[in-house]
Parts: sequence; structure tokens; C-alpha cells
Amino acid sequence: MLGGLLGGFFVVGVTLVLKAGMDFVSAQDTWVVVVVPSLGLALAVLILQGFGKSAVAGGGAPADAWRTFPASVVRADISADVVDSAGEEERLPWRLAPIRTLAIIATVASGGAMGTEAPAAYLGVAAGVCLGDRGRWWRRLLRPAALAGGASGVAALMALPIVGTAFMLELGRRRSAPLTAERVLAAVIGGFIGWGINATFHLELIRLVVPKESPERFAQAAITALFIGAASGAISALAAMAVYRAKNWQARPVVRLALGGTALVVTALLLAAIASPSAAAGPGSGAILWAENVNALPMTLLAVCLLRAAVTTAEVAAGGCGGVFIPFLAVGDIAGRVFAPGLGVGNDLAGAAGAAGGIAGGYHLPLTAVAMVLGVGGPPLATLTCLATVAVAWVAGAGTESGLIQLRRLWRAPKRAPAH
Repeated sequence: MLGGLLGGFFVVGVTLVLKAGMDFVSAQDTWVVVVVPSLGLALAVLILQGFGKSAVAGGGAPADAWRTFPASVVRADISADVVDSAGEEERLPWRLAPIRTLAIIATVASGGAMGTEAPAAYLGVAAGVCLGDRGRWWRRLLRPAALAGGASGVAALMALPIVGTAFMLELGRRRSAPLTAERVLAAVIGGFIGWGINATFHLELIRLVVPKESPERFAQAAITALFIGAASGAISALAAMAVYRAKNWQARPVVRLALGGTALVVTALLLAAIASPSAAAGPGSGAILWAENVNALPMTLLAVCLLRAAVTTAEVAAGGCGGVFIPFLAVGDIAGRVFAPGLGVGNDLAGAAGAAGGIAGGYHLPLTAVAMVLGVGGPPLATLTCLATVAVAWVAGAGTESGLIQLRRLWRAPKRAPAH
């Protein structure tokens, strides 16, 4: 409970700053939407790479641990710290949270194409670890406080308690963190505390699309799930592979900033020209609002979907500090809307199903996607359609990644000399 309260309130405070910045930038003219995120990105890189420094091997605990990163770590990758410390949360270097918070604000509040969910999880866990690092007695509380803090932060952001719980537990399974009764209880308590904070203060930190119309018949629901699940899963899986390679790109920070920043500007200009300036800003909510209010052609929607994936990849490549969960929501949402006219289903159902498929196929969190679908609600057949979309997208995403890996191996395989 202590970890959930501390983590939840800390995350809400930071997220309100991020949301205010994003809302301001997205409402401005095109040149502001293009220039300000680039400046924020440059500031984030300067904070992490200029003010931050690398630890010296064998040098022991540095006096300035607040800005000293392990030599091999990707400084902007806050999700990696949460995953790598899952089950052993005392290993998370919580003293780096202040400098990373500044980098998160510089990246996301300036309208960068990165999300707030990874910051919510990271800052919530860091708050819980800080609480438990107060002395011998407090260390007994460290792990449950950290897990509850992360779940509370995500639940406060999403306004769905089960999503915060599922997100932290499923993320921890990437490192085979055990699903013990203690960990599950901590995540559940944290999730409900975060949801309670959101409900008490009537917060609107993120907007999720709720399906209002059901498919007319079961066959239509099945076809909708198949097409939207395959499209959102495959596209988001491709985006995830691009983001992963961009995140681990071994290049000097100045090179990453120059090339990634250039790609960011070009992609943002294309989005502003094809859709609207607001569609180029932030993690993708502006693009979803544009798709809801404009009767765009399917090919235009597909172009915006791919450009949204590209702009987030460019942001990551340049060294931005934020999350990709919410950008994947937007990519999946718009990918689903591409098929809405042809399938004869409502845009809200197509968007909601596509968003859930993007999380399952690209972010590889199918249980979190299921929790989101159940939490959002809607007509029963629409909910069933979204759940089926999650399953299809998960398979499609895994198949897409596996197929590309096999193609890459075949391409790199040495050619045998012809027999004589």
C-alpha cells in the first residue's frame, strides 16, 4: 500500500506535466509541431549523454551515483531496467530516476512520438525501491513496494486497475520473474490504488476508444477479428523490430541524434501534410482523433499508420526517453480503421480491436491487451470481437517476427560453391 501510494502520486504528478506539454504543442502550427519535439529530443540526449556519465569498471560505488550509468546500458531505455530487475527489484538503480525524469519530460512533454506508460512503470518502481532503501527494516518492503508502485503508476495512467496489474506481471515474465502469491497480491493492490487515485481526482490522462457498435452477425465478427488482427499484429510487429534495432543501434550519440532527428523532422512533415499537424505530435492520440473526425480513404489511413510507426522509430533511434506502448496503441488503432469500410463495422470497433491487437502483436503483452479490452467494455459481441483480435494479432505478430528472422538467416547464410 505504501509503495502504491508513493508510486501512484509520483507518476500522476509527472504525467500531468507531460500531458500539459503534449496538449500545448499539438495545438500549435506545423512549424512548432516539427521544431519543438526536435529541440526536446536534443535536450534529452544532452541530459543523458552530456550530464550523465559512464561508470568506471572496478571503481566501486561512485559518489555521484545520481548521474553515473553502467557502462553497457542504453541510458534512454527505461523499460529495460524494469524488466531486468523484475523479481529482484533492489537491483534497479533508483538514484538515476531524477536525471531520467528530466529526459522523459524533455522528450514527451515537448510533443515527442513516445508514450507515458514506460515512464509510469519505471517511475512507480523507482519510487517503491527508494522507499525500501531506507534501512534494514524497510528492505523487507522493497520488492512488494516496487511492484505495487509500478502497477499503481500504470493503473493511474490508464484508469484501469487490471491493466496496471497485468502490465507489471506480464512485463516481469520476460525475465521469468515468479508469479508468487506475494507478487500477484502486490500488483493487484497497486493496480487498485492507482485506479483509486485516478477516480478520486477525476483524472483524464489517456483516452481509450470504447466500441459502441457490435458486428451485425457472428460471421462478421470473426472476419473482422481475422483481418484486423492480422493487419495490426503484423504492422506492429514490424514496428517493434524496427524500434528494437533502433534502441540498440551502436553509434555515437551525436550521430544517432543527427540521423534520427532528421528522419523525425521528415516524417513529421509528411504526417502534417497527409493528415494534420496534431497527427504528428505526441504518442498518437492526435492521429486517432484525426482518423475519427475525417472520412479518410483506407490508403491514407494506412500511410498515416506506417508513418506513425516510423516517427516513433526515429525518436527512439535519436535517443528519446519514453515508452512505445501507447504509440503501438495508435498504430494498431489506425491499422484497424483501414478495414472498417470494407468489413462494414463501426470505426470505433475497428479502432478498439486494432489498438488491442497492436499491444498483443507488437508489444507482446497479450494478457495486458485482454485486460484492456475487458476494462474498456462495450457491447458483448464487440468485446468478443476485440478478444479474438488479440489472439489473431498475437499469432500474426509472432509469425511475422519469426518469418523475418528466418529470411535474415537465409540471406546471411554462406553460399556454397558449385560442385565440379
